Amino acid sequence: MSKPTRTAHTLTTEAGAPIADNQNSATAGVGGPIILQDQHLLEKLARFNRERIPERVVHARGSGAYGYFEVTDDVTAFTRADFLGTVGKRTETFIRFSTVADNLGGPDAARDPRGFALKFYTEEGNYDLVGNNTPVFFIKDPIKFPDFIHSQKRDPFTGKQEPDNVWDFWAHAPEATHQITWLMGDRGIPASYRHMNGYGSHTYQWTNAEGEAFFVKYHFKTNQGIRSLSSEQGAELAGKDPNSHQTDLLQSIERGVYPSWTLYVQIMPAAEAATYRFNPFDLTKVWPHSDYPLQRVGRLVLDRNPDNVFAEVEQSAFSPNNFVPGIGPSPDKMLQGRLFAYADAHRYRLGVNHTQLPVNAPKGTQANNYGRDGLMASNAYDRHAKNYEPNSYDGPVQTDRPLSAPLAVSGYVGTHEAPAHTKDDDFFQAGELYRLMSEDEKKRLVDNIAGGLSQVGRDDVIEKNLAHFHAADQDYGKRVEARVRELRED
Repeated sequence: MSKPTRTAHTLTTEAGAPIADNQNSATAGVGGPIILQDQHLLEKLARFNRERIPERVVHARGSGAYGYFEVTDDVTAFTRADFLGTVGKRTETFIRFSTVADNLGGPDAARDPRGFALKFYTEEGNYDLVGNNTPVFFIKDPIKFPDFIHSQKRDPFTGKQEPDNVWDFWAHAPEATHQITWLMGDRGIPASYRHMNGYGSHTYQWTNAEGEAFFVKYHFKTNQGIRSLSSEQGAELAGKDPNSHQTDLLQSIERGVYPSWTLYVQIMPAAEAATYRFNPFDLTKVWPHSDYPLQRVGRLVLDRNPDNVFAEVEQSAFSPNNFVPGIGPSPDKMLQGRLFAYADAHRYRLGVNHTQLPVNAPKGTQANNYGRDGLMASNAYDRHAKNYEPNSYDGPVQTDRPLSAPLAVSGYVGTHEAPAHTKDDDFFQAGELYRLMSEDEKKRLVDNIAGGLSQVGRDDVIEKNLAHFHAADQDYGKRVEARVRELRED
């Protein structure tokens, strides 16, 4: 029997098995949720989470604060979540802001997305909402996340971020054009954590008391107003005070000038998702407000600094799979991947009992389960309590009531591209964003893009990226192309 052919360029698993599809996670049917049997995805994410110790692989550089969320508007028609159930109700919160790509000692005033991770200590358990200061992201499938981050982080040989790596990945990821336009635009360097918006970014599910399902997107609008830095201002501030955003957040709260945000949501009835003109679960796209207007929910206020940055900021752990009744996941593939990856990263980095640390433990209720032992286990359990279920000793039991509505799936298990909708396009929304900009904003955007793209050594990589900007908007592409040519001729 002849052996199967294998070349040196065949992509394989850690065990050496050939990989059939490295672009799409395996789902239950086209557009369905990701399935646990996708060993390649799980291996890739699990290995990625363990590449650095002890700081976070991404979002290493961060700041945090405590506060509260107060409901200002009735949303009980859409969700049965108790902490959102009564106007005037307040819930204690903890937030962690962060840059994404740099290491723990990196400067705050970098051109980089900002993490916006929020923990609600509700009476039904902790609810974690993990997002960014941008409503979109670079990729739409989690199987590409380790590759994306590798391209943006320090090169393993040179030890620094390489434009060749950054733009080579983007050349092969046309869906990143929208986020690149955000990142390289005026909001790419917030003046402080207080002066930027936050977004849930992903699509989530809300379920009301009657069991009706809705898909939602979260928008936290800063009440301090948007303020950003130019590339020149950011570079100057990073050199003068690498801790600029940490200093600003700390001092503002100490002075009693409490930062606040107003939370709005966009709400889509679940039945409309299948026939919407583009895939509503695509993280590289926004829902136009003309289709789904913003609806106010409440306000977030930060009013207390942590007593110990390591214990409370660096050891804080957020996971989007920490839901409460009335809130759940959607088929958003990036969200589906993060439901595993975030919790797994914390189990590796902080230990299996990281949820017992004060900043991560529930405050509005208490954890009650059969988890025992492991590194740094607490002694908070009754010595006679059983560690298995079911049992005959009155241990905690299931509720038989799902947190959210079930998601219908159909089709064959396998790796599938995202389902096609009538208006799916990787470039249209990037072009719309560009056309909304003033002439000065467009010039700064083009300069920022060309400044990095012109440093790329391969002409074919430059050409592929230019084609993306041309596809988004002809004027956009022409300007970037001309500016890159100018800088390369200098």
